[in-house]
Amino acid sequence: MALPDMFLQELISRNPITDVVSSYVRLRQRGRTAVGLCPFHGEKTPSFTVYPETSSFYCFGCGAGGDTITFIKKIENLSYIDAVRFLADRCGMKMPDDKTDDAVSRLRMRILEANRDAARFFHRMLYSPEGREGLEYFYKRGYTDKTIRRFGLGYAPGNNSLLHEMRRMGYKDDELTAAFLAARSKRNNQLYDIFQRRVIIPIIDIRGNVIAFGGRVLDDSKPKYINTSDTLVFKKSNGLFALNFAKASKEGSIILCEGYMDVISLHQAGFQNAVAALGTSFTKEHALLLSRYANEAILIFDADSAGQKGAQRAISYLRQSGIHIRVVTIPDGKDPDEFIKKYGPERFKLLLEKSANDIEYQLIQLGKKHSLETSDGRVSYLREAAILLSRLNSSIERDVYAGKLADKLNVSKSALLDQIERYRNVAVKNMKKAELSQAIRQNEGVIRKVNPEAASNIRASRAEEGLLGLLILNPDYIPAVSKRLQPDDIVTGFNKNLYIKLLERHKNGQMIDLSFLASDYQEDEMSYISRMVQNARENPGTHEQALEYADIIISEKKMLLYSNPENLPEDKLREMLEFIRSQKK
Repeated sequence: MALPDMFLQELISRNPITDVVSSYVRLRQRGRTAVGLCPFHGEKTPSFTVYPETSSFYCFGCGAGGDTITFIKKIENLSYIDAVRFLADRCGMKMPDDKTDDAVSRLRMRILEANRDAARFFHRMLYSPEGREGLEYFYKRGYTDKTIRRFGLGYAPGNNSLLHEMRRMGYKDDELTAAFLAARSKRNNQLYDIFQRRVIIPIIDIRGNVIAFGGRVLDDSKPKYINTSDTLVFKKSNGLFALNFAKASKEGSIILCEGYMDVISLHQAGFQNAVAALGTSFTKEHALLLSRYANEAILIFDADSAGQKGAQRAISYLRQSGIHIRVVTIPDGKDPDEFIKKYGPERFKLLLEKSANDIEYQLIQLGKKHSLETSDGRVSYLREAAILLSRLNSSIERDVYAGKLADKLNVSKSALLDQIERYRNVAVKNMKKAELSQAIRQNEGVIRKVNPEAASNIRASRAEEGLLGLLILNPDYIPAVSKRLQPDDIVTGFNKNLYIKLLERHKNGQMIDLSFLASDYQEDEMSYISRMVQNARENPGTHEQALEYADIIISEKKMLLYSNPENLPEDKLREMLEFIRSQKK
């Protein structure tokens, strides 16, 4: 969807890319650029680079790239128009007109409206005679009316009550199914409420939009919980329950729990920085999201095997995102809600303050696996402990924990450090190999997806990429290049279309950079184009080099045309022979 260049120019100038990106990524200045850990893949070494001069970004690890709008599209899971609207709202600009809306954007807005109205309906039902059992359930858990109102808790009655109400309000059936509020029966194809006879927990994003729901049964029936599936406005692997409240708490730390109910109980007890994953295991996306709002995560997971596995998974992802980690062990296997009800918030606060960091916690868990009374048990424990400590980047941390272990088990600290260093050398080597392999796979995957013809036309596609990157950075090269190189000379389809786009914009006197291309290309396509620009940025080319690229492309196109000479007419055969002779000279 095209927007006026003047509008886009002002939008980009009023949303400096460094300011926008730093809301999600911790950046540090490196000369004229800024670098940080990529928010789109897990990494320990910063490979995500922001270029303020061109309002662009590029990750050397996963190949993600583009302009400010592309960044918001990708990180907020928005359409192009919604990303533009997001940035316009951020800087107080008005969208040009409503004609910029597209079908996806309109559906997205309708889903948000439907979720808002559904949340109001569920909350209203909670305080109606139909919702009495739901209200009693929340009261039994100790929730006050203030807490119920704050979280917008509700009740979903049976008999398709929500469906009837939403239809009465003018919502279409396809809008309700797109919002995951209704579904069609496989038996009779009739629409029915997804949430029925359950207490309802609305999921609210950091901007205050209701994006999803969680529903819990009031008896022992299965499934215990039903959660909104992924929609245009919701992706469970990218969201955290109550983050809208936690980010405003200014605590500097976030308490990570396993479920909605624990989070609500903690908030009522005064711990406003508690969050939980949304109906899924903790993911690297969750860790990256947390890193935007806190320097420290305090993990509270159940003591059972599933809870401990979840804790280990969360620790791994959080470490990759650079967050300091502490782990709370609640006595007698109680959950936060039970503990606070029995001992009060102050005792719980002491638990948080005395919690072990993630290394201490993992060493304790390792100790439970081995018999430290036997030589074999101690050796096995120390071997696994050495592997664990080898993953620490800080030499000071490795030294401190090695000293503690050596004293505890009466072994040589230097011998333990030597073992840790051997494991570390192997781990670092393997990590670098893995990161490099991942980067290659991701970059190759993007190229195969966006420009599949590149694999069978390597020399031509590389010349095309080199030329297009130069032209985007140096639009003044276009007149001379366009005289020599026609669009039909371009071998690969995607690059041909991009070249046509650049020629059109230049002919019409329009601006040429990534921000003015984002409306016409998807995220992977923008990453591919950004890769071209990045290569041209690293290897600045002259006007003459641009023309040389053009000559290579023309040559490769002729070779391709002449690869089947039996199908050529006589005049083309003569032309082919002349071309071959010229190549041999």
